[in-house]
Formats: sequence, structure tokens, C-alpha cells
Amino acid sequence: MPEPVRDRLEALGKAQGSVIVVGSMNADYTVSTKRLPKPGETVNGGAMKVLPGGKGANQASAAARLGANVQLLGAVGEDANADFLLSKLDEAGVDTADILHVEGPSGTTLITVSAEGENTIVYSPGSNSKASAGYVQSHRDTIAQCAVLGLCLESPISTVIAAAQTAHDAGVTVLLNDSPFMDELPHELVEATDILLVNQHEVAQLLGLPDTESTDDYDWYEVVARFTDYGFDRAIVTLGASGSIVIEDGRWHRVSAAQVDAVDTTGCGDSFMGTVLAGLAAKFTLLQSAQIGSYVSAYAATKLGAQSAYGTAEEVIEYFS
Repeated sequence: MPEPVRDRLEALGKAQGSVIVVGSMNADYTVSTKRLPKPGETVNGGAMKVLPGGKGANQASAAARLGANVQLLGAVGEDANADFLLSKLDEAGVDTADILHVEGPSGTTLITVSAEGENTIVYSPGSNSKASAGYVQSHRDTIAQCAVLGLCLESPISTVIAAAQTAHDAGVTVLLNDSPFMDELPHELVEATDILLVNQHEVAQLLGLPDTESTDDYDWYEVVARFTDYGFDRAIVTLGASGSIVIEDGRWHRVSAAQVDAVDTTGCGDSFMGTVLAGLAAKFTLLQSAQIGSYVSAYAATKLGAQSAYGTAEEVIEYFS
């Protein structure tokens, strides 16, 4: 691990700026298999594990474990999974005081993980669908006091837009993860978002690029121009094991991936985003934050699950030392 990355990791816990994530909480029902099933096929799997997940909760948990001051806004149901999810967030250091409790089940996902660490995921929103725009707007004063707001699309789109506009109006930096992917983002959401985070397949669909396993042939200056035309001057494109591309001020920068033997890639993208949120709250640049995220997300791939695989700054530093 380069010394500047290590120093920034150590500094995350000293940042005065705070992070708010508006997003989802899910119980992840996870089964490991030798390989992923083909359509219509049944394969044998190992013991099912119930792990804490949800993109919003994952991102908040990752940032908090790194030492950032993080609050999560969202909704849980009235089932046993609600207590389970909140307890895991509390363990990670996330402020859960204003999370909404609603009738019905909490959010869930069904995850299959192959021996190569690849996965398939099916999402059932449950209580996440009941976190309304009005609920977010009732916390406008809290949102206005944070340094950066993190959003994904596992919440109702009206809620996501309300959160982005509330933060934007207060001068708070808004980072949007376009996942689950939406190829036509609402204009008012684009206008209220400062930074977009997408993976290599999502950027192809969003900007009309060839969707290939390798992006080596991309003209990244053309990609920058297409992002600008879409409405984003700042963006990150994650490339899995190939790292990421950071776009800012009309330029692009490649960030190398940290190399590990992957066990499970579930939630690695969320750990990357959580790290970027923590980095921005600590007043690091987008590029610096992505460089930290390369190591944090790689560490997460060495263990099973999402939140259960996330490390503290000290654990990540020790692993790569």
C-alpha cells in the first residue's frame, strides 16, 4: 500500500465533516455454490447464511467502519430482520436514531455466490419502498449539516430526488450510485447530483457505449464529453478487478485495483462508494478518495458477505502491509 493512501486511511477517523446516506437495508440470504446456475437449472449449494446488506446500509457501514461520522436514513419493517439489521449498523458505528419503522417485512435479497467469487442477486424492497419523500424532507436540517450525501436507487425514486434536492439546496455534495441501474435518470435528479458512480456495464448503457468485458478500447475523453452532455462533470466508473476511472474537470484518471484473491465480490462496490463518501467528508479529492477505495473494496472481496466483510482502516492497512 502506498504511503499516501495509508496516511489518508488513518486520517479518515479524524475528519470533522459527516456523511449521510439515504438508502436501503436488506437481510441478505446467501448461498455458496461451485458455479452459478444457468436459467432453469438447479445446482447444489452450501448452508444458507443470513447476512446484513442493502446498498444504503452497506455504504454507510463501510464509511463508519473507516472512522467517518455517518448517519443512515431509511426504513425497516416489524420483523426479526429489522432488529438484526439495526444491531449490525450499530456495531459498525452508524447513527440509526432516525431510521423509520413501518409495518410489514424488511427488505431482503437472495444471493448466490460461486467458487470464483461471482454472484447473482435478486432484490425484494419490503420496507425500503416506504421511506417516502416526506420522511426525507422532515430531516432537511440534519441533511443540511452534513458534508456529503450518498444515494442509490433501492429507495423510491421520489425519495431519492427529494434527498438530492434537499442536499443540493443546502450546498451539500451529492454522490449518486446509479444502482439498481436506471438508464434514463430524471432530469431533476441529474441537476441535483454532483458526482455519479457507475460500473463499466452501467456506463455503457447510460452513455450508449459498447458493453464489453474490457474498456481498454474506450476513448475516455469521448466518455468524459458524453458524461458532460448527460449532465455530470464529475464521475467514477468502477472496472472491477481493473480498478476505476475518475472523471473531473474535463480530465480522466485511471486508478489501479489492489490485487487480492477474491472470495466474494458481494458488496465490494458499496464498500468502494462508502470509502469515497468518507474521503469526501475528510476533504480529500475525488481521485484521492477513489485511490483509498481501491484498497478498501479489495479487502472486502477477501471475505464472505457485504457488511460482514468490511474492515476498519487499521485492518485494511494491516492486510496490505
